[in-house]
This record gives sequence, C-alpha cells and structure tokens, in this order.
Amino acid sequence: MTRQTHYRACHLCEAICGLVIETDGKEILSIKGDRDDPLSRGHICPKAVALRDIHEDPDRLRRPVKRVVGEDGEHHWQEIEWEEALDTTARRLVETIERDGVHAVGIYLGNPSVHNYGMMTHQGNLFRYIRTNNRFSATSVDQLPHHLAALWLFGHKSLFPIPDIDHTDYFLMLGANPLASNGSLWTVPDVKKRIKALKARGGRLVVIDPRRTETARLASEHHFVTPGTDALFLLGLLHTLFEEKLVDPAHLADFTTGLAEVEQAIAGFTPEFSADHTGIDAADTRRIARELAAAGAGICYGRMGVSTQAYGALCQWLIQVINIATGNLDRPGGVLFATPAVDMLATTSPGGFGRHRSRVRDLPEFDRELPVAALAEEITTPGEGQIRALFTGAGNPVLSTPNGRQLDDALKQLDFMVSLDPYINETTRHADIILPPTSPLEHDHYDISFHLLAIRNTTRYSEPLFDKPGDSLHDWEIFAELGNRVAALLGQEPQPVVPPEQIVDLGLQSGPYRDQGLSLQTLRDNPSGIDLGPLRAQLPGRLCTRDKQIRCDTPEPLADLDRLKAEFEQPHHGLLKLIGRRHVRSNNSWMHNYRRLVKGKERCTLLMHPGDMARREIDDGVTVTISSRAGSVSVPVEASEDMMPGVVSLPHGYGHNRKGIRMAVAREHPGASCNDLTDDRYLDALSGNAALNGVLVSVVPS
Repeated sequence: MTRQTHYRACHLCEAICGLVIETDGKEILSIKGDRDDPLSRGHICPKAVALRDIHEDPDRLRRPVKRVVGEDGEHHWQEIEWEEALDTTARRLVETIERDGVHAVGIYLGNPSVHNYGMMTHQGNLFRYIRTNNRFSATSVDQLPHHLAALWLFGHKSLFPIPDIDHTDYFLMLGANPLASNGSLWTVPDVKKRIKALKARGGRLVVIDPRRTETARLASEHHFVTPGTDALFLLGLLHTLFEEKLVDPAHLADFTTGLAEVEQAIAGFTPEFSADHTGIDAADTRRIARELAAAGAGICYGRMGVSTQAYGALCQWLIQVINIATGNLDRPGGVLFATPAVDMLATTSPGGFGRHRSRVRDLPEFDRELPVAALAEEITTPGEGQIRALFTGAGNPVLSTPNGRQLDDALKQLDFMVSLDPYINETTRHADIILPPTSPLEHDHYDISFHLLAIRNTTRYSEPLFDKPGDSLHDWEIFAELGNRVAALLGQEPQPVVPPEQIVDLGLQSGPYRDQGLSLQTLRDNPSGIDLGPLRAQLPGRLCTRDKQIRCDTPEPLADLDRLKAEFEQPHHGLLKLIGRRHVRSNNSWMHNYRRLVKGKERCTLLMHPGDMARREIDDGVTVTISSRAGSVSVPVEASEDMMPGVVSLPHGYGHNRKGIRMAVAREHPGASCNDLTDDRYLDALSGNAALNGVLVSVVPS
C-alpha cells in the first residue's frame, strides 16, 4: 500500500474548511485542518471527521435499489443494475408526463445539493425536459427571505452582503448562532477566534435571540426577544435612526432612493410599541441604534431565527435597509459583496417572484420553486396538475419540512417516486427506486456557492481521494444519463454533457480574476487554495438592478407592514412558543448516522425555562408531550436558564423511529422530529417561507 497526503475542502457545512487527509491505500488514516488554507487557516470542527464515516458507512448504498413486495407481503429492497434503474426511472417519468401532463411530476432538492457542485451544474441535464411548476427545495424552509431581500434591493437572488467581522467595530446579530453553525449564508471558519479578536480590539457583539446560545454567551451583550417579533425590534431601530437624524447612507447616497418613503411608512413603529411585544426595553433599542450609527463600521445581520418566522422576508429587508441607512453596506468592516473566482451571478438568472402560484393554496413561486409547505397538498388534492410522480435529490423533507407526518402519509399516494440519495431514510423509504451517487471522497469538489458567501475571496479545487468504483455513477452522471433517456423517450435531441470540472475551468478563465491566469490547472498546482484578497467596496458596479440603483421603498415589504401592525395590535395568548436549535456536531437529519457525532449526552431534549416548568408542575429530566395544531411528540425536558420564559427549544433533524429506514446509528438515537410540530399552514405570508420558529405549543408531563 502507498501512503498519500490529500488536500480537500470539507463540504459538510458552509465554512468549507481546508483539510489534510492521510490515506494508506483505501484506508483513511487521519483528517486534520490545513494550516495553509487562506480561508480556514487550519480550523476544523468535529464534522470534518465524518467524511471518513460517510465513506465507510455500511448503511450507505453502493448500488441502485428498487422496492419490491416479498412473499410475506412486506416491502423489501432489491439491488438492481444501473441500466434497469435508469431505464425504469426515465420511462415512469415520461409515462406520467404523457398521461397527466408535465406538472404531474414534482421535484424536491434538499440542502446537501448546494454542497455538491455536480448536482448544481448538471441537474438541468434532466430538468430541462421536465419544466414542471411543481418544483420545491429546502430554500423555502431556510433562506428564501434572504433571496427576496437581495432580489428586491440589489437585483439578484444571490447577491448577499457578507459581514466583514474581521474589521468591524460593532456587530448586531439576530437569530444566529455561528458558534454552532460555523456561519450560515456567511462562510466564516473559526468564527469563535474572530469574535474574540473583535472584542479584543474594543469592538462589540450584540446578540438578539430567544435563547442564550453559545454565541450569545461569548457576546458583549445579549437580549432575549419573543420569537416572531424581530421585525418590530428592527423597525424600532430604524425609527430611531430616522427620528434622531442618524441616517447617513454615505457613498451609497448617489445611487440609493426611497429612504424618505420608508421613513414615512414606519412612522408608527416606535421602540415603545416594539417593547410591548419583543420584551426588549425601548431605551435599549434606542441605545443600540445610536451605537450602530456611531460605530466607525457596523454590521446588522440576521439568520435562521429571523428568516424562518412569520415575518422572515420583512426582517431580512429591514436588516439591509438598516445597513444602507447607516452607510454600512459596501463599507470595510460593514457588509460587503464577495468577488468569487467562479462568479455564479454572471451565469445564473437573477430570479423572480410570484410569476406563478401553487394550485391548491395560491402560494407564490420564487425562482420557479413553490413553497415546500405546499408539497403534501399538491400530492393529495385531486385535479389537473396533481403530483403523481416525485423526484427527490439529496433531501429528507419528511424530517425537514413543516408537518412532516402529513407529507409522510402523502408520499404513500404517489404512483412513482425516485430518489437520488445514498441512504434509505425517512423520505426515500417511500421511493420505488433509489439511485445512490459515489461517496464524496470518490469525486472532485468545488464550492460554487460558498465562495460567494465567504468573508475573504479565496478559491480552491479538491481532487478525489479515491478512484470511482467501477459499478457506480457520480451524481452529475446520474442526471446526465436520466436526461438522455428522457429526451429520447420524448423524441427530443439529447444535449451534450460537459463534465463539471470543465465548467469550473471555463468559469475560472472567464471570471473576475482571469487577468491573473486562473485555471483549473492553477488550482491543482495549489491544492491548499489561493488567496484572492479581502472583500472590498464595489458599488454601484456590483449591483444587478437594471439602472444600478438601490430602491429602498420596496412595495412588497412596505405593504406587509399592515399585516404586522394588525397582528400586534391584538392581545396574545399564553401558549409557549417553539424555536429550533443547532449543534456543531450536527447538520440537518443526515449527520445522525455517525457514532462519533452522536456520542455523549442526549441532544434531542426540550429546553425550557425553570419558571415555565414549575407553573406546569414539570420536573427536570422527565418525558413531556409537546403539542401543536399539527401534532404531538414526546421527549425529555431539560431545565435551562438560557431560555427566555415562554419559549421552548427542540433541535432539528431527529425522528429516526419510522419503520423501514436503514440507518442503524440514527435509529439508536431516534429523538423526535420538531417538524411533526411545525405547521404547514403557518408561513411567512409575504414570501411563502415556512415559519418554523414561533409555533404555538403546549407542554405537559407525558
């Protein structure tokens, strides 16, 4: 055997940390941080070692399987050849289209698809032939409000302002816990060290969150906020900026309009009105607004806690309007746009909103995708356009979308389902055929999306560690093979297939650093990556609006203020509000089948304030039943002073107790799915994004 050293970016979360991996033949000896990576600087988190676990996991499928009924009347999985799997899948999809129309095919893509560049570059090889209105993805249980704010203000769905934490003086953070997530829509490896450096140079981190999170404990200041009221707090900040004449867009003024209209629209949303609902004192709101305006460079940033709630789109729009109003957009130490070596803004559609709507509930599309909260009803409701066949890729929506039990039942009603996935999980167990791709370490990798979110401009290409097994296909090859077959059955000419590394090579050679001679070969010669420099101011040139203007008086969120005011003029009842929770050794539902990541103290517990427990006569550690309109689950309760009174927290991604999954370690730590409590009817009415935080629940001893 030959001992080798490999250099690779970890693709398991947004931090894309550089790794040094030692192998001996087919054996992985060690996985360590790459000190020469210009972005991560040697940092890794516990998830990095899971690359070995994924590769070696005996539960991971290596060959296609189909679901068959055995002599005992039970469903069983049978391995089949690739030709049969691909031919059958293509035939069944085309049969559905020809019998029921193209909209009878549904598509769902999960979060990991963005972490695998082959899925991003080649899904069009199949879906160009299936132009269905019934497309769904994890976007609408996650970052959809960010996309809308970016589209409305900056002209492109993926033009996200990135917090420049390494140079800021004041960081206001809402509903985010980067010490657990490693950053979210913000590629920021080793964020703990960066926060400590911010405080050491005299800067401040102010965290607004219903839980005193790992990040909040490290902050200069933390304030509890009632879930679902962040928009009121943000409006109180913005009101103060206008009222006290603290608005100064600085260099943005030359290409920014609409702030006067915003000032008029929010006139009634004072910090005092906000305080009655948020739990944050009006004096603190005014002080924070003044401190942010006075800082040499400041940041307002919010993530999952403010996105996945009933006013998610309004929150994300307000956050960016605050950055604009304080002159902190496009300012070093504020929020800046990255300039990635492969710039997807140049090659992707800017996106659109509301161009068609869902059949049953009239929910708006975004970027040709419908809100996933509508998926179950689009399967179960008869009529033209009813989903009869479903393609899922790298997703587990039974555990990751609202009212998972309802979707679980709906999937049983499909005529045909196919999943591109390496596991038999809570969702794919319903598939007729599962098409497993190669292991992550058997294919190359380039982070198309996350360099667009990074705190520094860098670029890195990862070679595969191991040869592709003979009887296997990469995910991009699966899309290409299916596309060719579907095209032939529809009587269309198949499109040529270009390997993803060639697409990246072309992107490098035609991108913003082409004058530096960047190419795929350059990256191969520099396996730890290349530093392309800090983020820099680049407006108005980077704007994608037609007139290179930022128009702050966006009609949609301004109109949504009426909904916000109407809700909070009403008295609120005393039910508890449910929020989620992230852990550094977890990432959605698919990281629970690796022993070293699930070992230790049970993590699927309900965190609850001791006062709330005492009022309900609940003892620490007992099993409780949590109930919402959508359903009930039972888990152990854990007393925590870190919880805001009236708020409870349950982590995401559990519920591995459903019959028929093939994930042995996960089944030993099943927990309960928080999405058996979240409600498919509880949405951000503006965007259609799921409101996973702020769900009203009751908690009683089991």
